[in-house]
Amino acid sequence: MRAFSVAELSVDPNHKPYQQQLRKSPVGAMPGTSMDTDQDDFGSPPEWGDQQPEDGVLGEEDAQVQQECLRKFSTPDYIMEPSVFNTLMRYFQAGGSPEEVIRLLSDNYTAVAQTINLLAQWLIQTGMEPVQVQETVENHFKNLVMQHFDPRKADSIFTNEGAAPAWLEQMIAYPTWRDLVYRLTEVHPDCLMLKFMVKLISDAGYQGEITGVVAACQQLEVFSRVLGSSLATILDGGEAHLAENLPQFSKMVCHGEHTYLLAQVLMAVLAQKDQRGGAVRRVAQEVQRFAQESGHDASRIPLALGRAASYPRLCQALGAMLSKGALNPADITVLYNLFVTSKDPPPVELIRMPAFLDLFMQSLFKPGARINPDHKHKYIHLLAYAASVVEVWKKNKRLSISQDELKATVKAIETVHSLCCAENIGARELLAELGTLYRCIRFPVVAVGVLTWVDWTVSKPTFFEQHTHPTLVPLALLDEVSTYHPLLHPHVLQLLIKLLETKYSELDAMKQLEVKKTLLDRMVHLLSCGHVLPVVAYIRRYLEKLDTDLSLIRYFVTEVLDMIIPPYTSDFVRLFLPILENDSIASTLKRAGEHEPVMEFIAHCQSNFMLLD
Repeated sequence: MRAFSVAELSVDPNHKPYQQQLRKSPVGAMPGTSMDTDQDDFGSPPEWGDQQPEDGVLGEEDAQVQQECLRKFSTPDYIMEPSVFNTLMRYFQAGGSPEEVIRLLSDNYTAVAQTINLLAQWLIQTGMEPVQVQETVENHFKNLVMQHFDPRKADSIFTNEGAAPAWLEQMIAYPTWRDLVYRLTEVHPDCLMLKFMVKLISDAGYQGEITGVVAACQQLEVFSRVLGSSLATILDGGEAHLAENLPQFSKMVCHGEHTYLLAQVLMAVLAQKDQRGGAVRRVAQEVQRFAQESGHDASRIPLALGRAASYPRLCQALGAMLSKGALNPADITVLYNLFVTSKDPPPVELIRMPAFLDLFMQSLFKPGARINPDHKHKYIHLLAYAASVVEVWKKNKRLSISQDELKATVKAIETVHSLCCAENIGARELLAELGTLYRCIRFPVVAVGVLTWVDWTVSKPTFFEQHTHPTLVPLALLDEVSTYHPLLHPHVLQLLIKLLETKYSELDAMKQLEVKKTLLDRMVHLLSCGHVLPVVAYIRRYLEKLDTDLSLIRYFVTEVLDMIIPPYTSDFVRLFLPILENDSIASTLKRAGEHEPVMEFIAHCQSNFMLLD
């Protein structure tokens, strides 16, 4: 198959009705492949035929040119090729016979494109929408190109023509063919023609579409545009767009050392100057986390870009712990002396890196973690300092530093750490200290630590088998975190989802059902605290799984209906109503008694919302 000839197998990208497409030029002709080329560019056939040798004897070179042209004329549907006019001109200038050309082009004309036109017209007449036919042909053609694309032949287009063909710019004007270019680039990253087309697409203002890593990262100019466009999309979209677009953005930035460094430098500058500096810093930290989880040690780059470079001892100690992924007493002592005992401590933002704070959570709140008792207070003070100290800066000068909440935060961390991580304290002792734990959880840093402890504790395979008390302290603490810390709601839901989908094979069927109802109670509480749509969206996905126990869904629906009253938002109705309309759910609940909350909810939605199938 030819490298990039698209004449025979695509539909007119101008999207004209198929009724108007039965003509000489192929309906499926891509830009630059139709037969409407101006003959003035090549001269008229009589002019070509005037180039006969005077003595009637062909030279050896002319004979070779003729044979080469005749081979091309003998290929199927060569008359549809965009290079046919150039070949005709060479053939006639070499003294070729017009009769032979006519015979070869006619005999080898198979009319593939015209046949596609005819079939498309028949499909439309049978009732198919023209747009559907268009998409069918285009998708089939894209699949063919993906299978047979030859990058060497594609690159030869530049060498043969000496410049980029005009039809390339016409081609990238259509989303269908731009998408084909992106897909081909991922498979053939070294193809020069595809690189050129990606640059053309970026120059034309479509850089927001370039989400593929290879397409975006091969050229600095293209990468810079895609980086700016993608970052703006994430910042403008808020938290929802962050979760949706961040994985692909992080993958693109972490494609190579040069792309990572450029992106982090750009975000570091924006974080200092842009009004949304906090959001930009958050994106930069998430990208760093992605790089770390992918096995790359990029921990020293943020230190070099920030103010840490002015504090060599801090930079060395912090970089060493981040690189190893673990805290150690020697480096913690260095940071403790710099921040806690020094009269002029470094900026507190330097120890507020998420990756560094995660190490504290693993050391202080992971059951079984060992910390040297002589240095434990340093760990706790440093974490409290990072969480509670408030600084005011202006033009790189610190105007004030407030440590009003430092002592209370230190005490709360010490209390929870001693209660949760002590080896000689069991469930009953924790239950007796529940009020103390509730008070300490009001501190955000303690809430994050408790969430870490609950995750490690409840995720043990034998936890629910060993703990049969009706009030499970870890789950009670989880409710308290949900009550006071809205920013931790996504993390609480993620933990509950993990626990709900865990197989507790060591428990009997009734005990498993009881455990999962307990976890659903936590989800209902999380919903009551304001995390409504994510919880309902998950339950709807959970319902669609084949192995879901429908009694659990009915239990959740009953609990939710007992606690909600109108008015409802359209988003809530869109997610919750399909659950109620499921026959397996509603049929059982409707027989519960005279009071039918399911029917009342459905009736309210039908009278107040426009319901679409």
